Amino acid sequence: MKRAIPFAVLMIVLILAFLYPSVELTEIKDSKIDTGDTAWLLVSTALVLLMTPGLAFFYGGMVRKKNVISTMLQSFVCMGLITVIWVVFGFSLAFGDDIGGVIGNPSTFFMMKGMLGNATWSLMPTVPIVLFAMFQLKFAVITPALITGAFAERIRFNSYLIFLCLFMICIYAPLAHATWHPMGIMFEKGVLDFAGGTVVHMSAGWAALASALYLKKRSTSDHTPARVSYVILGTGLLWFGWFGFNAGSAGGANTLAATALATTTTASAAAAITWIFFDMLRGKKPSAIGACIGAVVGLVAVTPAAGYVTVPHSLAIGIIAAVVSNLVVIWRSRTNIDDTLDVFPCHGVGGMVGMLLTGVFASQAVNSANTTGNGLFYGETHLFLVHLAALVGVSVFAFFGSLLLLKITDLISPLRVSPEDEIAGLDMSQHDEEL
Repeated sequence: MKRAIPFAVLMIVLILAFLYPSVELTEIKDSKIDTGDTAWLLVSTALVLLMTPGLAFFYGGMVRKKNVISTMLQSFVCMGLITVIWVVFGFSLAFGDDIGGVIGNPSTFFMMKGMLGNATWSLMPTVPIVLFAMFQLKFAVITPALITGAFAERIRFNSYLIFLCLFMICIYAPLAHATWHPMGIMFEKGVLDFAGGTVVHMSAGWAALASALYLKKRSTSDHTPARVSYVILGTGLLWFGWFGFNAGSAGGANTLAATALATTTTASAAAAITWIFFDMLRGKKPSAIGACIGAVVGLVAVTPAAGYVTVPHSLAIGIIAAVVSNLVVIWRSRTNIDDTLDVFPCHGVGGMVGMLLTGVFASQAVNSANTTGNGLFYGETHLFLVHLAALVGVSVFAFFGSLLLLKITDLISPLRVSPEDEIAGLDMSQHDEEL
């Protein structure tokens, strides 16, 4: 019976595809589609998609050899499953007509209706709405994939698919709507999240901590990374794709996109070097994995701030985030929390540091669309206090919401593999494949 459920779901999607072909054109009289903006967002969408395979290599290289394929597949499968959910009703949940400031009406863009013609999204009025929907899809794809590093080497793949769907619907979509929809509760309060520090990294980071606590420790926690070269390759792909992630969030080929690209570059570079130097100060040898983790932490931290801060302040964001995340990694290693690849210290804490520092360094001179005000650095307290309150609210929602979803998933299908399957490795026990 359980094996027939996925097939039944696919049949429902197939029937919906025939019933809702979405062939109607939406013509807006004074629409101003800009070819340059559209071209840049097309490229950015492709760049952000590349980040998910990059994440697969980044995570896959850090686990043990017997779990490489399983870990990488947990990222890759998001590109399939989340895309289907997004097209059917996920985009509507995130960006559909507002319901209470926390979720969208699932019928607004059901099966991508109203996507043809020159219709646009209100906050990106120079690109077709179908392109905006596909751009946002890539954010939705990578977010749950980030969580997988926390429960790597011990989760059943079938159960992971269930959790993936629940997280997308119950955690990601509400946060995206509340933060990025013009009528979202956090948007209206003035929370600034340029490209997903709150929506993507904080949600994934807190879900990762919840997962590590719920699934408990692996039978053997110590391990040697399978392929350090995979980690380096994954970092390169992530850094490359992150230009689409951040600079693409400017919504067009404009000066704001150039600023976001510059701040993204400098924050990541500063964090990578800081991580290496901090390790050396602690008496450790500089490592390739340390440099890669540092670079990613910098990318994470600058994400909410990329289009709101100056280039010098992005250097500060990268340095501060690297030190704080490194300290949290040290703390985590001394506890019983088995966050396999330190997703919470790097993505969760990195996202929170970036969110708070956006409240410190944001400047209306950088982004005139910022109507909330300047940051604490410029003598104004409002934005910082708004971000501090949002940080607490999002943290509580993402952590306890994820714990509940893990429990529900576990009731439907056990989350942990058996001890025997864990010893054999997930590549063979879950997929009958070997590296």
